[in-house]
Amino acid sequence: MSFIKSRKKIVSTAIASSLSVIATSAIAQDEIAKLPTIKAQATVEQSLKVDESANKKFVAPLLDTPKSVSVISKQLIEDTKVTTLSDALRTVPGITLGAGEGGNPNGDRPFIRGYNSEGSMYVDGVRSTTSQNREMFAVEQVEVTKGSSSMLGGGGNASGNINLISKVAKKGDSLEGSVQAGTDDYQRITLDGNKDFGNGIAARVAVMGHHNNKAGQGDDGSEYKRAGIAPSITFGLDTATRATLSYYYLKTDDTPDAGVPYNNPNNYAAGSGKPIDVKQGIYYGWKDRDFQRQENQIGTFKLEHDLADNLTLTNVATYSKSKNDYVWTQPDDSQGNFINSATGQLKDKGIWRRANTRTTDIDTFSDQLFLNGKFNTGSLKHSFIAGAEYSKLDGDKGTYVVTDPATGNSTAIGGSITAGACTLANSNGWCTSTFNPNSKDPFLGSVQANKRVTNTTTETTAFYLSDHIEINPQWLVDLGARWDKFETELTTYKNGTTALPTPTKVNSDSDFWSWNGGVTFKPTENGSIYASYSTSATPVGIDASESSEAAPSDAIKNLDPEKARTYEIGTKWDLLNDKLNLTAAIFRTEKQNTRIQIDPTTYTNGGDSKVDGIELGLNGNITDKWAVSAGYTYLDSEQTNPGPSCTRAGVCTYPNAAKGKQLPNVPKNSATLWTTYKVLPQVTLGAGAVAMDKVYGNATNTKWVPGYVRYDAMAKYDVNKNVNLQLNVNNLSDVRYFSKAYASHYATEAEGRSAVLSINFKY
Repeated sequence: MSFIKSRKKIVSTAIASSLSVIATSAIAQDEIAKLPTIKAQATVEQSLKVDESANKKFVAPLLDTPKSVSVISKQLIEDTKVTTLSDALRTVPGITLGAGEGGNPNGDRPFIRGYNSEGSMYVDGVRSTTSQNREMFAVEQVEVTKGSSSMLGGGGNASGNINLISKVAKKGDSLEGSVQAGTDDYQRITLDGNKDFGNGIAARVAVMGHHNNKAGQGDDGSEYKRAGIAPSITFGLDTATRATLSYYYLKTDDTPDAGVPYNNPNNYAAGSGKPIDVKQGIYYGWKDRDFQRQENQIGTFKLEHDLADNLTLTNVATYSKSKNDYVWTQPDDSQGNFINSATGQLKDKGIWRRANTRTTDIDTFSDQLFLNGKFNTGSLKHSFIAGAEYSKLDGDKGTYVVTDPATGNSTAIGGSITAGACTLANSNGWCTSTFNPNSKDPFLGSVQANKRVTNTTTETTAFYLSDHIEINPQWLVDLGARWDKFETELTTYKNGTTALPTPTKVNSDSDFWSWNGGVTFKPTENGSIYASYSTSATPVGIDASESSEAAPSDAIKNLDPEKARTYEIGTKWDLLNDKLNLTAAIFRTEKQNTRIQIDPTTYTNGGDSKVDGIELGLNGNITDKWAVSAGYTYLDSEQTNPGPSCTRAGVCTYPNAAKGKQLPNVPKNSATLWTTYKVLPQVTLGAGAVAMDKVYGNATNTKWVPGYVRYDAMAKYDVNKNVNLQLNVNNLSDVRYFSKAYASHYATEAEGRSAVLSINFKY
């Protein structure tokens, strides 16, 4: 609570004057004059259906776009009260979340249609290659584009991308916010104020303070604290020239939770491979040692000029800075001492609190210049966008050295680790009980920054053109092409505590084309049937080694980009007087040229995999009182050619046990549902469910987490037109399930049942 209180003072000092003006103005405005604006705004906010993408690269309405696009609307965000991007993405079928060791293992690592999309994250169309846990307080909506889409976003995007649309200054006066409290010491305050000063000038600011413990763990487990502010100002509204200056700041201070080990460690391969059977909400972390601190800033200047009625030139310049420092406990199974290798029974001999660490500092500059508009060539009607992009990333990455006072290092704790087993005795807390871990064990060692530092610089230059052609009202054609030049350099300045004679450098350069094409047939004005083809390319080092993508090295620096392509046939329909949207699609995504190891020193482009799938979606209002957002995805994945099986030592053998197996982090079936019904003029009830099949963590399908069904509920009471009370209960049945599966050591347990009461206001 003290965290939030301190932020309250900062926030109130920074924005008190502007918000008082907003509040006074909102109350004093002429009711009749403002009624049309308020009414139009309410119509949009009360819908789960979104017809237009905020991404300018989509030059046609979503109904006419031959591609699957799922939109997490503002209304869905408000109904479910999701606070992080990871939670929001669970409302979209076909997306799973993965875990890792490096980069940001406890943050955003989404898999779209079976492939890792961690490096395909965007904010307002600008790539966000940083390790962070993204917040929702300054997000208007989230758009998930599915299928290979390098033409839209550049390198990566093998199976799609995720684009967060920010809250920025707009016309009209408004003030809205929420004060929330709940179980597990949940506390949250948000405020969003917009002031229209007239003469085309408007300003907006969104602020947030947040604290909670992980549901089901109490004070002994994970803890999450964060605060943020996002101001913006716009000039030239409703004029030919418009400029928006915006800033985003988020600071977090978390105690992370990795989860629990699998039941088949290296000394007991006979285990089924699911997480060990221990009590729900168990926490193996070390609160006196573990932390994850992040700081993310984004500054954006957007300038638009209407050259003609149907022709607009736009430039978006963005500078971002991201820091991510952590020491967290990986409940490591490599010692294998918590399982009796003879019987397979769990025993209380200790879980090794392996320390995973990282310190990163990343600066990124990006500039996008594009021209979009409409023109005719004879009877053909064109809607197009043509643009150029440049970005440069400069990142420093290091680790922490975590030592024990008994040994002076982290690899021989009390002599137990080197003996091949982690014991509770004489381990100074590095080993904890299998069944009753003590997260408050005192940490007697030290945490110091390692002098080994690597620097990554990455430059990207790109040109693209996309054209939506209306041959006649029934037939539409989409064509797009993009060329990218990608250059990256990895420099190692220090090795341990001794400087190298000269820094070691590794360079990797590549250029590639990406394509997109589609044909849409509209049998009626409110329906479309389409077929499309799209490609993607992932060069070496695309994410600056901030995620699971391998960093450039001598072994892989000269390899070609990995390639992917998606074939898709689908249909979209606006029903019930355009209040309800129905979508369906069948698709295949093939990934080729995957980097694989073939002997101790040699890597090549030779791996292949594929995903066949079916998707169904329903969004909008069935009646004026009944709203629904639902979806289902079926994914049939296969590693068609994973190459040989290679150990960390580089010893490779054939055949690979992964051949023919299911891709990691890909459920065969997944479904989501959220629905609300206004039972009384002042009372709205809501219910939701998320269902998912078992998910494998590793390529050989020997590590996995079971499927689950989670239920949520909501009740809202409108006190008056400006204020409402809302109760959200998440994981209503308190089902135990796992939200992430790591390839080797552990699986992350999801939160238990929680309840949050909100007082929401909107003027």
